Amino acid sequence: MAVTTTLKLPEKLKARIARLARETGRSAHSLMIEALEREVTREERMKAFVRDALAAKADIEAGGAVYRAEDVHAWMDRLAKGEKPPRPAPWRR
Repeated sequence: MAVTTTLKLPEKLKARIARLARETGRSAHSLMIEALEREVTREERMKAFVRDALAAKADIEAGGAVYRAEDVHAWMDRLAKGEKPPRPAPWRR
């Protein structure tokens, strides 16, 4: 069930939304809902990315495997060409 929320928009932003709504034949409401959904999804993905990056850093600091970038890139290039190359060897543990 949808709930009502009130937003105080700057006049210039409100005018831009209204103009875009007229030009696209959509409602201002649908444009704002779509924009909010997109931004919330982006923020959630960024939060997950940072969480994963910090976990990877902790893993490396605890002695996890590290790979040379050029080895990984070469491996990925071969995968993209449809080959089935062996995974690159760790540079250090």
